[in-house]
Amino acid sequence: MSTSSWTMVAGGLAGAGLAVFGLVILVTGRAPGPTARAFRSVRDAGFYHFFFGAALGLVVIGTGINNPVVTTTITVLAIVMAGTALVRFRPRPRRRPVNRV
Repeated sequence: MSTSSWTMVAGGLAGAGLAVFGLVILVTGRAPGPTARAFRSVRDAGFYHFFFGAALGLVVIGTGINNPVVTTTITVLAIVMAGTALVRFRPRPRRRPVNRV
């Protein structure tokens, strides 16, 4: 197996793992402590991981296709998904209530 082949397999597995992790968070409504603290809501954490995992998986799939139009379409879709994750669902700590005296 060539270096590019096993790199694509590793990328596909990482993308699948992230997407499944995001789906588990979305379905159960629970996230590990560090993940939950990094995001405003558990929903944001789930979508962030799901979108990034799916985008990585799409890039891997698109790279393996020999049709330039299909590859470009899949890549643009992956960029839109990753951009959505970065803009809409990015990690932001929850706001703490202000203690007023």
